Amino acid sequence: MNKQEWINQAICKIEADYQRSADTHLIKLELPWLREIDLYLKDESTHPTGSLKHRLARSLFLYALCNGWLDQNTPVIESSSGSTAVSEAYFARLLGLPFIAVVPRSTARKKIEQIEFFGGKAHFVERSCEIYAESRRLAKELGGHYMDQFTFAERATDWRGNNNIANSIFEQMKLERYPVPSWIVMSPGTGGTSATIGRYIRYQRHPTQLCVVDPENSVFHDYYKTANPDLTLEQGSRIEGIGRPRVEPSFIPGVIDQMRTIEDAASIATILWLEKRMGRKVGPRPEPISMVLCSLPARCRKTERLAHW
Repeated sequence: MNKQEWINQAICKIEADYQRSADTHLIKLELPWLREIDLYLKDESTHPTGSLKHRLARSLFLYALCNGWLDQNTPVIESSSGSTAVSEAYFARLLGLPFIAVVPRSTARKKIEQIEFFGGKAHFVERSCEIYAESRRLAKELGGHYMDQFTFAERATDWRGNNNIANSIFEQMKLERYPVPSWIVMSPGTGGTSATIGRYIRYQRHPTQLCVVDPENSVFHDYYKTANPDLTLEQGSRIEGIGRPRVEPSFIPGVIDQMRTIEDAASIATILWLEKRMGRKVGPRPEPISMVLCSLPARCRKTERLAHW
């Protein structure tokens, strides 16, 4: 089989897998004391891998295939905190390709087990800032392809099309009391999802605003305020998979309406409160709830209302 025939078959396998997969749920959070504010949580755990980065991994593989970067013998290497690597291991196995995830040694054991379950291998580094160079080194040594989610996330996903998370959100909201969200609130990992949602909102000319929240020990919020692309941190975020120690190429601040840094203690407290309220796991183990939607009546759509949820 020549390379083009193999690429054609690989794309068909990924598209067939997509057709077999249901969309992820938008869950309404019932809070009786918020009478004119509706909150929804986007639950990405219903993907086949249970990872919120499943859509991204699918897009990255299709992007690499269509660019001619993969063939039937190409090892795939990715730098990750775990979640993207889980889904990429799934797609690599689907295509019969070896997969290596370069991850910090502190990565949750559950994620390593999931990578291995889907046929991938974990290659450990001591600090999160080392994953990039080590991934490039491995790819060169093995003659493989470095998928590089942190660079290609914002361009691999078609933010105008109908296969992205933004389109899913707005389609699922159509029959709600306030069908167009006033705010979408999410946290950045690669920056690709916030880029997709922010671009989609503008392209569709929705009045929705995008708020991106950063954890402690992440440079994204400071970059948003200073526009300094050289910001770095030695220590990574405690909230695994969220926030970065450097400014990632896929993070696009121009599509964001507001940013905030949230203390880790407040994040954990909210996770525990939500788990009791919803009766299901949320947060980083793994990460089923990826974002919050807030819908208000039109007369209340003011930026300052975000502070009074």
